[in-house]
Amino acid sequence: MIVICLFGSASKTIDEANLEVARAAGDGIAKRGHTLVYGGGGQSVMGAAEAAARAAGGRTVGVIPEALIEVEKPPADLTELIVTPDMRSRKKAMDERSDAFLVLPGGIGTLEELFEIWVARTIGLHAKPLAILDGAGHYSGLRRWLEEIVEQGFASPLIWDAIRWTADVDAALDWLETAPRERILLPSSEVAGKFADWPTG
Repeated sequence: MIVICLFGSASKTIDEANLEVARAAGDGIAKRGHTLVYGGGGQSVMGAAEAAARAAGGRTVGVIPEALIEVEKPPADLTELIVTPDMRSRKKAMDERSDAFLVLPGGIGTLEELFEIWVARTIGLHAKPLAILDGAGHYSGLRRWLEEIVEQGFASPLIWDAIRWTADVDAALDWLETAPRERILLPSSEVAGKFADWPTG
């Protein structure tokens, strides 16, 4: 069993299809016996995923900055609630408690979390698997833009080896459970070959 850190929206104005993705993710995490660590809110994508995990008997851990408690309203029935002094310590606490990362539909806050974890993975700062679950097509434009910056030479195609991008809950969770956990290094965007060719440690 692993601890999965989930990133996702706290906005209350998003399409219901994104909440369905979140509920499926939370349910799947719990039914596989994993623990859910997330941003602590009780609404939107975050809240839907946590509620579904808890309803399926899963352990849920919320991590929230003190300033957002009244805004994002953590659920009363969380297994554990960790209150941090600020956003930076919130992310640190979530990262330290997790074995893998699952990105659900979100806005700029979710994107910031995604890119920080993704970049850290490609330069060997951690060896934890990362997946994007995009069942409603929320990130299709982002995917196209990333493909363009790879084509233009701003990033190596090897960045795709550090992430699994899927619309299927089971595919995402399978990846988080079974992906290699060796450290990888991507020294520059001109590198050729596979991550496996680089030394680990």
